Amino acid sequence: MTTFVDRVELHAAAGSGGHGCASVHREKFKPLGGPDGGNGGRGGDVILVVEQAVTTLLDYHHSPHRKATNGQPGAGDNRSGKDGHDLVLPVPDGTVVLDRAGNVLADLVGQGTTFVAGQGGRGGLGNHALASARRKAPGFALLGEPGESRDIVLELKTVADVALVGYPSAGKSSLISVLSAAKPKIADYPFTTLVPNLGVVTAGSTVYTIADVPGLIPGASQGKGLGLEFLRHVERCSVLVHVLDTATLESDRDPLSDLDMIEEELKLYGGLENRPRIVALNKVDIPDGQDLADMIRPDLEARGYQVFEVSAVAHLGLKELSFALAGIIADARAAKPAEEATRVVIRPKAVDDAGFTVSFEEEEGVYRVRGEKPERWVRQTDFSNDEAVGYLADRLSRLGVEDQLMKAGARAGDGVAIGAEDNAVVFDWEPTMMAGAEMLGRRGEDHRLEAPRPAEQKRRDRQAERDESDKEYDEFKPF
Repeated sequence: MTTFVDRVELHAAAGSGGHGCASVHREKFKPLGGPDGGNGGRGGDVILVVEQAVTTLLDYHHSPHRKATNGQPGAGDNRSGKDGHDLVLPVPDGTVVLDRAGNVLADLVGQGTTFVAGQGGRGGLGNHALASARRKAPGFALLGEPGESRDIVLELKTVADVALVGYPSAGKSSLISVLSAAKPKIADYPFTTLVPNLGVVTAGSTVYTIADVPGLIPGASQGKGLGLEFLRHVERCSVLVHVLDTATLESDRDPLSDLDMIEEELKLYGGLENRPRIVALNKVDIPDGQDLADMIRPDLEARGYQVFEVSAVAHLGLKELSFALAGIIADARAAKPAEEATRVVIRPKAVDDAGFTVSFEEEEGVYRVRGEKPERWVRQTDFSNDEAVGYLADRLSRLGVEDQLMKAGARAGDGVAIGAEDNAVVFDWEPTMMAGAEMLGRRGEDHRLEAPRPAEQKRRDRQAERDESDKEYDEFKPF
């Protein structure tokens, strides 16, 4: 059964916003007291947060579809809907977030680091919020926006200072078990290590982490063996340790050819050329191993490698190796620039940025309008309500869409699409839309609210009856 997963595809869906409410206040002697519809609640976000206690992406391998809750609709009496709950997803330290095209969206390193994977939809405004001096009684409300949905890829890159690399059964797991308190699985057959193992090493005043990467074989960078799956776990390390087996039983192998093969795979993978290298000649407690180590050590030092002869079984040379790694890591940490305080970067829009674009698509035969505001307004519009459609027309006209369509050559009856091809609202354009009030009546004015109060209505009715009686008397009075 799989217990370690370091790459998953996550389908994150944020919550949709609640619809606004169109309501009229009613009470005794005041049946039509004005609009009092509340706003819809905001949809919940999908948030990734780094948790040190989480070490694998296994949960998302089994349950890749995650959705936040929706906002609640508004209600009468100016009651706003409840906001949806944010969905917080814990991820391991060192998780990289990518889109499906492979572009990096975020690199999550450090406890508590967060990334909003899906933005919740805005709640729709109720008719109380839409009321103004010109629009005293809106008979409509805005719809809530749908939450953002997207597919992302999570990749775990182990956060370690040292990475042990080498052939299968070179003794990497044994080495990390004696250098630290880690207890990896150790056996006398290849590919015993199926997942990276982490251990914490203390050398003097320096504390660092060391990772045991599953064994590499020729072709690992192209997907052979387990190498490709775990080469990403050495990307963040400060130093690489080549663990070479000096007592291998395979006649066609020797430590120098093993080293050349591993270096070739690291070169093909890329991004690790500037990392310091150390060579650990393992299993020197075996007589043949010590003899081979004495033979190849001059060649390795001639190549510029710092060489240590070690034995995980006999605990030989471990202290020297540990302190040498601590020195390299201390220098690497000192060379890193100090972390800068968080800065807020403000990027003002260009002076001539209208916030939308209008283009003619010959294949579709329509003028397409793209922009954050027009597309959001379309999503918020209830097209079953003529007054809401008129309100949308007014907003688009004030934004300048009407003028841009005219400049682009649009004529009455031409098709206009607002939004992307797969989710657009298409209509036949009529220039008179910018004077939509004449088509749909005076938007936002409910004549029912202009009706007199009951007592006043009775007085007017009695006065109308007296006027009618006087009129009849004048028509039939004797001369």
